[in-house]
Amino acid sequence: MIENDMSTFWHWWVVVLTLANIAGIYWLIRWTSKKRPGEVAQGAETGHSWDGLTEYNNPLPRWWLYMFYITIVFALIYLVLYPGLGRFGGLLGWHSGNELNVENSQYQKEMARADARYQPVYTAWAEQDIDSLSRDFDALTTGRRLYLNYCSTCHGSDAGGATGFPSLANGVWQWGGAPAEIKHTLLNGRQANMPGFEQMLGDEGVSNVAQYVLQLAGRSDADAAMAEQGQPQYMTYCSGCHGAEGKGMAMLGAPNLTANAWVYGGSVGAIETTIRQGRAGVMPAFGELLGEDRVHVLSAYVYSLDRD
Repeated sequence: MIENDMSTFWHWWVVVLTLANIAGIYWLIRWTSKKRPGEVAQGAETGHSWDGLTEYNNPLPRWWLYMFYITIVFALIYLVLYPGLGRFGGLLGWHSGNELNVENSQYQKEMARADARYQPVYTAWAEQDIDSLSRDFDALTTGRRLYLNYCSTCHGSDAGGATGFPSLANGVWQWGGAPAEIKHTLLNGRQANMPGFEQMLGDEGVSNVAQYVLQLAGRSDADAAMAEQGQPQYMTYCSGCHGAEGKGMAMLGAPNLTANAWVYGGSVGAIETTIRQGRAGVMPAFGELLGEDRVHVLSAYVYSLDRD
């Protein structure tokens, strides 16, 4: 039996509702398959017709009807053996997860089997440096699987990124692209915080600074006159993080503005929105979820994307 925090009311609510539904289905099958008084013989016309189609009294085949009964029996056996009736955990004591701290749960058993099988491989890979590991075919194959499972939702299956999620394959690293920096990012996560400057700059100032940022990126569509006006404001409000030359500061997660690589979009409107409202990107930590050895292999794969 598995104890949980479900109240007595909800326990009996689930039990009664579940069993009542099963009983109701059984009754419905029996009621609909019962012969009615005055019912015509099987295979005869019922006297009903629609659009020229005549209805015949052809009940379901018996084997089909028995399938419904089999599903009812299966449901009852399942509810006796496995969780499904309120607080009753089933005679087998099975549990899928570990949120209730149930010893020997299915989740814990499967994790133990996986660790026994794969952990020696990860341990051996963890002894290699990330640069060397990024050239190991087997390690990269495993690293790609980890990436697709845990990273592709945000960064894309091709690592090309999306709005708000940087590309990992363009050689531009917001927090640094050295092996140790990538591993630190994956292990501990990152949290960026760019403040908004609308009140300090005003609408005109935001537009001018945006044009100067475009100029830093080498964009031909930058308005030179507006950029000239935005340069002093950039030096006042932006250079402390992004640098006087706009090359960024990995320690702060301030992007390199000269790379013409944009996390939140490189259009004039998107850049103005970033300056006006600020941005606060969060990268979750995977150290606790995956463990350092797996993160080490994942880091090697991410590091290899820049080389590819």
